[in-house]
Amino acid sequence: MPSMRLQRVRELLKRTLGEIISRELHSADAGIITVNDVDISSDLHSAVVFVSLLGSDEQKRKAAKLLNDDRVRIQQILSRTVVLKYTPRLKFVMDDSIERGNRVLQILSEIDEVDDDNE
Repeated sequence: MPSMRLQRVRELLKRTLGEIISRELHSADAGIITVNDVDISSDLHSAVVFVSLLGSDEQKRKAAKLLNDDRVRIQQILSRTVVLKYTPRLKFVMDDSIERGNRVLQILSEIDEVDDDNE
């Protein structure tokens, strides 16, 4: 289990990166980008940022490209915003857990409708 300090840093990075991305990445073609979680190494040198991209497939591709192209600039803004001994090297990973969850809820809803029709 991660230390309490590491958990606080993760939550701080998650909140701050969400604000930076919503404020700094101005592309209407990229859909909606949300930060779901941040997994940071114990030495604080690297962080994996799990982002959810909402929109069409083309918008998701543009958003992923935008995030990867602006990674260094986002790190620089993060280093000015959050004071840590080391600013972690960011890696963005697309997280489709929200879409999978919505699909499960849709399937359960369809099952309920079929059960109601059979009664």
